[in-house]
Amino acid sequence: MKFSTAALACAVLPALGAAFAPSVRIAPSIANPVYRNPSVSLSRPLVSSKSSLYDALSSAADDLTPSNKKTTGQKIFEAYEKTANVATTLFPLWTVLFTGLALKSPQSFAWFTTEYFTAALAALMLSMGITLTPKDFSDVVATPKPTIMQFLLCYGMMPGLALGLGKAFGLNKALIAGMVLVGSINGGQASNLCTYIAKGNVALSVLMTTATTVGAIFMTPLLCKLLLGAVVPVDAAGIAKSTIQVVLVPILAGMTANKFFPKLVKKILPFAPVVGVVSTCLLVASAVAQVADPILKAGLSLQMPVLLLHLVGGLVGYFLPRVTGFDETTSRTMAIETSMKSSAFAFLLAKLHFGEYLVRIPSAVSVVWMALVGSLLAVVWRFIPVNDKATPTSIKPDQM
Repeated sequence: MKFSTAALACAVLPALGAAFAPSVRIAPSIANPVYRNPSVSLSRPLVSSKSSLYDALSSAADDLTPSNKKTTGQKIFEAYEKTANVATTLFPLWTVLFTGLALKSPQSFAWFTTEYFTAALAALMLSMGITLTPKDFSDVVATPKPTIMQFLLCYGMMPGLALGLGKAFGLNKALIAGMVLVGSINGGQASNLCTYIAKGNVALSVLMTTATTVGAIFMTPLLCKLLLGAVVPVDAAGIAKSTIQVVLVPILAGMTANKFFPKLVKKILPFAPVVGVVSTCLLVASAVAQVADPILKAGLSLQMPVLLLHLVGGLVGYFLPRVTGFDETTSRTMAIETSMKSSAFAFLLAKLHFGEYLVRIPSAVSVVWMALVGSLLAVVWRFIPVNDKATPTSIKPDQM
């Protein structure tokens, strides 16, 4: 029996979203050799680790044998851990490679249609939901200051910055609309992995991503209507509807699965890192391939403002918390959360709800720069030690 590439993708895509499940904290001993010292840790987690990748791997390995002797299965798990570590930490490289392929041969990703694109995004949101519980949302209320500040940066500073950069670089109205859409979208799920690499607070990153994602249901259409209503036609109701379908419903479904089918969820989590990298690369390549020609023709006049949107957003997202008293770990987390937008979701909204074809181009460019800037910040901070003890007046999430 023959299977088409599209059919195969349709079967595999639902599993691809799990990698950046916000509350999945890759265990230090698995993902980062630097953290094998138990004395070095992230800030106190706000989310239960019962469904973490480490627990899933350890449980699976323990089930293989009661003795201390390593079996073939345990050796396979160890090999998998090393492979997953390399694949996830090098995902910026895969992003560049897939982007180059999409620009050179757009037809290679023609099979990744809007239906698959939407399904992949929904799968990413579902992966967030399967690791969340109602308690996680109560934690946001209990420690609100970092989440509130990052929410304001996401939906206050970033849309204004996008509008200003678009006008400063002389972009046409449609491209400015695309810039504002990127600035008005929620935080991206890949931020959780970058937060871990940067020695940030992964649990806090999860909660911030969740807050801006839920907030996108009303903030994204509201901002687009207020900032763009007089510039290009905007289907605010359609944006809200798509946000509910692609964001809220999958999150609720995932939370339900986590509550009633925890064993199934636990079995899926060990394979999350690698399949997540594949998922992200496909989303990036698909978005770029659909507007490859305009991207190549746009040149630096479009590349620079999109790059600056993510870079300036990340820098402000770091230094503002630092000068207002937050500790180093929290500030790194807020910087990455602010810089890394859900550009793929912005591309989908532009494609579905904006009449102008050019509106979707900035979000396609943003998909690439978002991943690269976030990864760059993470890699730089990875090699800079966290010394929160040096600033005793710093505010930590667990002190609020």
